[in-house]
Amino acid sequence: MEVRYKSLSIFEFQQRFPDERSCYIHLSKLKWSQGYQCKKCGHKNYCKGKKEFDRQCTSCKYSESPTAGTLFHKLKFSVLKAFWIIYYLSTNKKGMASTELSRKLELRQKTCWLFKQKVMQAMKSSGQHPLEDQVEVDEFVVGQQEEKVRGRKNKKKKLVVLAIEKKGKGVGRMYAKHISRASKKELGSFMHQTIEKQAGITTDGWPAYKGLKVDFPNLKQVKSGAKGKNFNMLHRTVMGFKLWLRGIHAHAELLQGYLDEYCYRFNRSFMKEGIFDNLLNRMVSGQPCTYKMIIS
Repeated sequence: MEVRYKSLSIFEFQQRFPDERSCYIHLSKLKWSQGYQCKKCGHKNYCKGKKEFDRQCTSCKYSESPTAGTLFHKLKFSVLKAFWIIYYLSTNKKGMASTELSRKLELRQKTCWLFKQKVMQAMKSSGQHPLEDQVEVDEFVVGQQEEKVRGRKNKKKKLVVLAIEKKGKGVGRMYAKHISRASKKELGSFMHQTIEKQAGITTDGWPAYKGLKVDFPNLKQVKSGAKGKNFNMLHRTVMGFKLWLRGIHAHAELLQGYLDEYCYRFNRSFMKEGIFDNLLNRMVSGQPCTYKMIIS
């Protein structure tokens, strides 16, 4: 029998983080878990800064807060509410729209949207856990239908390549990437980043995959079959993503962020008890991200 884990409950979350101070204490522990080192001069000794949780270098006097240099950098609203956003996005099965976050936390929708984009940055794959064993790869399109044009040639739609790791009768893990065209170069780049070279890879008959057999010796091409019957598991995964995407009213230009969010949550469906802490760690170790960086 498979063991399913429960995510952090609201009661447990409130016990851990009842106020702003508890959040700053936790951020300090995460940021300086390996010891303090000044970002300006590298000195390892510090004293208390102007604010309660700031640390000031005893050599160059540079002062640093627990949020500086992280994805919390220059946070414009309550850090407790920021923790709540991370909690909702990590523990809710389908995530949460910025409009709903705005209603729950009494923040402006734009404020919630921007911070949500930063959380999505933290959800990007680390690239350290490639897919193994039996893997299926295919592309699909997302977006507006162009009249009388389907599939890869539809210029109004955005093209995505998806790889799933088959585990028994289900999907173990998955990765996806927005690509400009289904070329050997772009498909190969994605596969090198996400799949073990010795994995048993199955693709359809698209010509670009043929040239990748040198790098992936266990790659085989098969016909999709009527209505894609030879890739049923992969196509069900695609449909699940598309249904989720419609439900959150996503911005097409930020497609990769939504792919990262969906894959991050999907890949941790059996590790729910640690998903909030994992995401919080990623927020602290991540680099600052501005509005201009997000929309560029």
